[in-house]
Amino acid sequence: MKKILILDFGSQTTQLIARRIRDMGVYTEIIPGDTELTCSVTADVKGIILSGSPESVNGAGAAPDKNIYDCVRSDEGASAGCAMPLLGICYGLQRMTHDLGGRVESLPHVEYGRIAVNLSVNNEQLKENTESTARVSEFTYKFLKGFRSSFTAWMSHGDTLTRLAPHFKEYGKSATGYPAVVAHNEKPWFGLQFHPEVTHCEDGDNILGAFVFNVCGCEKNWSMERYIEELNQSLKERVGDNPVLLLISGGVDSTVAGAALLKSLKPEQVHLMYFDTGLMRKNETAAVRANLEKLGAKNLHIIMCEEEFLSALKGKTDPEEKRGTIGDLFITIQEREVAKIRLPDSYLLAQGTLYTDLIESGKGVGKKAHVIKSHHNVASPLVDAKRKAGKIIEPLDRLYKDEVRRLGRFLGIDEEIIRRHPFPGPGLATRIPGEVTKEKCDILREADAIFIEELKNRLSKINTGVSLYDDIWQAFAILLPIRSTGVAGDERKYGRVLALRAITSSDGMTADVYPFETRDLLEISTRITNSVKEIGRVTYDISSKPPATIEWE
Repeated sequence: MKKILILDFGSQTTQLIARRIRDMGVYTEIIPGDTELTCSVTADVKGIILSGSPESVNGAGAAPDKNIYDCVRSDEGASAGCAMPLLGICYGLQRMTHDLGGRVESLPHVEYGRIAVNLSVNNEQLKENTESTARVSEFTYKFLKGFRSSFTAWMSHGDTLTRLAPHFKEYGKSATGYPAVVAHNEKPWFGLQFHPEVTHCEDGDNILGAFVFNVCGCEKNWSMERYIEELNQSLKERVGDNPVLLLISGGVDSTVAGAALLKSLKPEQVHLMYFDTGLMRKNETAAVRANLEKLGAKNLHIIMCEEEFLSALKGKTDPEEKRGTIGDLFITIQEREVAKIRLPDSYLLAQGTLYTDLIESGKGVGKKAHVIKSHHNVASPLVDAKRKAGKIIEPLDRLYKDEVRRLGRFLGIDEEIIRRHPFPGPGLATRIPGEVTKEKCDILREADAIFIEELKNRLSKINTGVSLYDDIWQAFAILLPIRSTGVAGDERKYGRVLALRAITSSDGMTADVYPFETRDLLEISTRITNSVKEIGRVTYDISSKPPATIEWE
């Protein structure tokens, strides 16, 4: 199959590039950035994208195979000796510049977030240049047709180009005065000093599309239906006749993973194990049981283990320590419970891990991703050991949240479940900064249930006919480790402080704060403080991602 190849140098958004291109209907593969580019690797490749990276080309940053600049298109229909189209994004552009004889240096002030980019030519000038003086190559003309003359880009870098590599020309500059769009004078090689894959970049899809379709000549032949076909086939080949155990939370991710297993394998092969850790949402266990039985689960194991989890978390306040404790205990209890149900040693462990879990835990395709925060189903030593032993199946590990929802719809999961907001694997422990106790969990559980109920009952002022809940990508409450003085009747009240969080996003890699109407926040806050006597004050978190993460821990 014809495809776009992405070299992963550890960027937090590498998979997002692939996701965007897959959404355009083009098959995309990601490989480690330093992979040797043999003929078998580049077969049927129509173009290569060099991803961003947390590293610097002047430091320990990984370099691509030096043969990348000698690669030619080998797919059917490519002209003999045609150079392989290359697109460098952020670090990828800096890597190309450094490798080809340009200069990259540190900025006095980093370019971060939304920054305007202005092109030095418009489409009319490009057309005139191409047809008359040929000062702009045919490839550059095709690529820059995807750009507005001015747009807002999303940047995240501390280095910049201080000298372009030979035969490259600048076609766009950032509002702060640095090169933002460059192209080779003859070859189909381009560079962007911003991230078109991030939703906050204006016309990002058009820019990526210009490279994929206009330059590389790709056709739309990739779909979710095809992904499901390949997933079914890969699961059958990977599992064979062995039983599979899925640790399921009842959230969107693990439910979709369970549905994929039940659809691809014999239901008798699939064991679904749910832990009531005491860190779950209100009435969670009853809802999980009903949903999984509706999906056709034959082997459902509900494990009540609240006391074990709360005891293990006693006295622990560090977020990473709490996540590690939860992850280890999940596996410890799982191994104990598996022994009880007498699964053979050949059983495989399945998880609803998403790519965002992997990349934030430093487990991307390559070896250069930085750890942002550990996910209990990714970075736990015991889980890591099972992964290295080849005993883990993660059918969603190359998907983002919105893709998982689409997959769930194809698998026939109820819309009520598909629309459910994300919930972290460690549960309420990530929403209780400091030590986790049963009292705190009970308080947060009740307050969070009120918040979610209110969102479902209120209509959005932004999208007519849509509830606030459906208009928001994720919403939840956080019980802060502080108290605040207040008044209840005529008495002094020294109550707990609750923070509300609501964000909009499409993939979880970036997020904006949801712009509530003031009246909604006031009324929701009032109901919470009136209903949950322990809470004396409610705040609203207005931090975007980045710089904050979605969850507090």
